[in-house]
Amino acid sequence: MKLLLNEEEHYSVVQFPASYQPNMVEMKGFKSVIWTAEECSVVAVTAQLDPTEAIAVEDGWVLLQISGVLDFALTGILTQIANPLAEAGVSIFALSTYNTDYVLLKAVDVERSLPVLAAAGHQVTTA
Repeated sequence: MKLLLNEEEHYSVVQFPASYQPNMVEMKGFKSVIWTAEECSVVAVTAQLDPTEAIAVEDGWVLLQISGVLDFALTGILTQIANPLAEAGVSIFALSTYNTDYVLLKAVDVERSLPVLAAAGHQVTTA
C-alpha cells in the first residue's frame, strides 16, 4: 500500500468540553473535529490550536495518509498498518474521511515505524 508521510507539521489531539466551538476557518490543512455528548475532540496542526479551554492535550503527532481513494467495500485497510505497528509497540491514532484513511504516529516513533511498515509491504514517501 502507498502511504504519504508528512513530518513537516506536528499535530495535537485535544479534548475540549462538549460545548466547545473550534474556529475551523482559522485552522488550515488537515483537521478533524468530533463531538459526542461528553466531549469535543480536535486534531489539527499544533500551532493552530489554543489549548486554553482544553481538558487534555496530546502533542507530538505526525500524519500518515493512505494514498488514493478507498472503496467502501475494501476491508482491513487500517489493520494492515495498525497490526505491524502494534507488534512493534508503536501507538497510533486513526481517522477516516470519505475518501481515505489517516494514521497519526508519534514523531518520536517515526524512525522505528518506517522499517516496520516497509517489512509489511508498504511504500512510504514523504511529503
